[in-house]
Amino acid sequence: MKWTSKFEELAALPADERAFLESHAGVVELGPGSRVFAPGKKPGAFLLVLDGTVRVQQVSASGREIILYRVSAGESCIMTTACLLSNEEYLAEGVTETPVTAIALSKVDFDTLIARSPAFRQFVFHKYASRMTRLMELVEDVAFQRIDKRLARKLLELSRHGNKLEITHQALAVELGTAREVISRHIKEFAARGLIGTGRGLIEITDREALVDLTKHA
Repeated sequence: MKWTSKFEELAALPADERAFLESHAGVVELGPGSRVFAPGKKPGAFLLVLDGTVRVQQVSASGREIILYRVSAGESCIMTTACLLSNEEYLAEGVTETPVTAIALSKVDFDTLIARSPAFRQFVFHKYASRMTRLMELVEDVAFQRIDKRLARKLLELSRHGNKLEITHQALAVELGTAREVISRHIKEFAARGLIGTGRGLIEITDREALVDLTKHA
């Protein structure tokens, strides 16, 4: 089975354009913890993730980190797309969180397909627009939402498959783009209210309904 079958829009490309894409793109295998791209570097290829997850994050001059988004199976990286189209350097870094299998299409071949294939161009811009919407939601959250509300939402998101989370206060701070001390203060408050239980590197959700209610408060 051709890898393009995993992407509905690419599977529907005209035969000659699909053949060009399949013959010019290559499979890339990366282990967990691999750096996919880094600030100050220009992208050499357009990447489509087939399996696994890439975390895209930014580090401030003071050393504070924030996770901008993750790229999972069936997705492309908005920052890579933007840098390819504008010929600019990366402003963030991408690191694999799991083993990753991806498709890499060189910048030259990417530019060729963008120019000659309306369907491929539509695929790229649709993925870009979808991710940009979610990135703007993150900007809005960081700028305007209360940290306790964002923390409650993140704990609920991370505990979809079970109430026990193996995560540190520092890791949560990176997820939410704030200081570890801020997270520790709110975790202590949540525990005092009976919303969660805590241990070393462990958080257990004990009142999911109350956390959900907290995310709804202004």
